[in-house]
Amino acid sequence: MDADTTRIPAADLPSGVRMPLLGLGTAGLLGDGAREAVGWAFGSGYRHLDTATAYGNESEVGAEMRQSGLHREDVFVTTKLPPEHVGRERRTLQESLDALGTGYVDLWLVHWPPGGRAGVDAWRAVVQAAEDGLARAVGVSNHSLAQIDELVDATGVTPAVNQVRWSPFLFDPAFAQGCRERGVVLEGYSPLRSGRLDDETLTEVADRHGKSTAQVVVRWHLQHGTVVIPKSAHRERIVSNADVMDFSLTDDEMATLDALSRRR
Repeated sequence: MDADTTRIPAADLPSGVRMPLLGLGTAGLLGDGAREAVGWAFGSGYRHLDTATAYGNESEVGAEMRQSGLHREDVFVTTKLPPEHVGRERRTLQESLDALGTGYVDLWLVHWPPGGRAGVDAWRAVVQAAEDGLARAVGVSNHSLAQIDELVDATGVTPAVNQVRWSPFLFDPAFAQGCRERGVVLEGYSPLRSGRLDDETLTEVADRHGKSTAQVVVRWHLQHGTVVIPKSAHRERIVSNADVMDFSLTDDEMATLDALSRRR
């Protein structure tokens, strides 16, 4: 599939960066497997890659990005700061940039709240890296709304993104609304592993559209304006996860899928 990448919607981050709502998650992809997955993703129209220091695959992701022949500015790249690297944030980011082979990342996230706390000192260092041009946007991952508020109160800078585990089975409208009210873009990881893809309700919706349940889950994220980064090491699944621009879920179907979280 040679996808038309202009059809993939994007979120506008406060710094003026446009973040494609569909990306490839790379957690657990290593070595040649990581390079193959990234290559298949590019061929399927993805222009957003999500990696992290903790994943140990930044070199492979960067190598395939260079090999692709795509212009650097046409690929949105996220990496993340491990909480145990607090105190050496700048060195960690430089190591990520060296591994990726790029002078900047599009988004740098604090991977988890350091020690379970908001991580104000780490956030200050992350913000400084953005001000110095090493990251076009900065955000957090796995943070609560209260922790985000603490960061903003201490620094005056709101995280552009909060990446959390998300799916119709984990849908929390109050949390999603809280992110919107704060101007934080919600990004969902593990969308296809956070509930049963053989769920009867999900299957009924998929059958009506002639799509897989995985495709319906990805489409549900996009219609909520939520960034989604499904991960796979299989070419056919990577291609399929991007083949979601030719159908839309109705308002009733969206509400039905939203309600799956209340059954847990």
